[in-house]
Amino acid sequence: MLNIFKPAVHKEIMSESNIDSNYKRLRLQVFLGIFVGYAGYYLVRKVFSLAMPDLIAQGYSKTELGFALSGVSIAYGISKFLMGNVSDRSNARNFITAGLVLSALTMIVMGVLPVATSSILIMFVLLILNGWFQGMGWPPCGRVMVHWFSIRERGTKMSIWNVAHNVGGGIIGPLAILGVAIFADWHAKLYFPGFIALGVALVTWFLVRDTPQSCGLPNIETYKNDYPDNYSEKFEEEMSAKEIFYKYILKNKLLWAIALANAFVYLVRYGVLDWAPLYLEESKGFSIKESGWAYFAYEWAGIPGTLLCGYLSDKVFKGKRAPVSIIYMLLVLLSVFMYWTSDSILANSVALICIGFLIYGPVMLIGVHALDLVPKKAAGTAAGLTGLFGYLGGALFANIAMGAVVDQWGWSGGFVVLMGACVLAIILIAITWILENRGHNGIHE
Repeated sequence: MLNIFKPAVHKEIMSESNIDSNYKRLRLQVFLGIFVGYAGYYLVRKVFSLAMPDLIAQGYSKTELGFALSGVSIAYGISKFLMGNVSDRSNARNFITAGLVLSALTMIVMGVLPVATSSILIMFVLLILNGWFQGMGWPPCGRVMVHWFSIRERGTKMSIWNVAHNVGGGIIGPLAILGVAIFADWHAKLYFPGFIALGVALVTWFLVRDTPQSCGLPNIETYKNDYPDNYSEKFEEEMSAKEIFYKYILKNKLLWAIALANAFVYLVRYGVLDWAPLYLEESKGFSIKESGWAYFAYEWAGIPGTLLCGYLSDKVFKGKRAPVSIIYMLLVLLSVFMYWTSDSILANSVALICIGFLIYGPVMLIGVHALDLVPKKAAGTAAGLTGLFGYLGGALFANIAMGAVVDQWGWSGGFVVLMGACVLAIILIAITWILENRGHNGIHE
């Protein structure tokens, strides 16, 4: 482990009179840090999708661009799992900042150097690098979340933090429009968000802290008097990679079940998101501005949808995640059908907004569920496993296969795939619900 990434050392606990005020201040500060930081990751994660219409105009096919785009999903899925394990044993402050800087620099290179978009192979390699660095974003946020927020408040806090996906992802549409307007160059869709992300990385480093103990504070369970049923003082100790993998991941049956469901949720998420600019411009007659703002609306519609999803799972279903996810995915299925069959710009925009409103709820709840199923020193690895399935099973298919399916059978073939994924996600989430109702609880059965 590089010294810069080693976990921050624990400090002597400060006086009792100062603990509450410092805890409240730092909890708000680190939450803002991981929110802003993760939104920054989304500024440079999927900007390539916005440049695909320009690359089509240069002669590339949808299949070729789908292959190039798959580099992000291939690398991100593997990185989120492997770097998640590294993150569990790292200083979250330095880890999240380093990943964002490297990801931003990769997309700046792709936009600035003409050779970077001269072949599918070069674009594929650069997008693999971007995907790997992107895998350094979620795990340290999970580490911060489980160390600074107790289990009975984590669902609500995670639903609020999850909005960072939509803030960052939604902003890239207007940023692309602004970048092209300023530089009169479609490559600005790639490098302009990258420069903004570098500034966000600096802000993130100033705000994030690793653990309460590294700031002279007691652990969150002691401060909030909120202990999980399986809590042990041993969970405050750093674990080896082997212990995390073998004891808390590989034997966790319920974790594997929700990871499999996540693959189909992500197929729908990215099957719609990644191809929206091209689909709307090519099939529905949207202009670049109309598709950019529709992309923005899709992402930002996820904000109220995610918050409502978290509230329903906590307050209405008493912490049960599966029922809400099933309801949301049924509504996603209907919205995808509307998106496919509608003819007007207004109806397509409304359908896209509905999908955005709904799809991020299940994405968020599966992540929360993963964190709840393991000790907090294994949080990044658990989240990485669901991400591995989501990106290699779902997003990768959305990138490569969707392009090939659309080339072969048109957009109708692509929508049949998306609707089938909705059905399979619903079935798998229902299975996890049945297992929980029968008393299964991962490794803690």
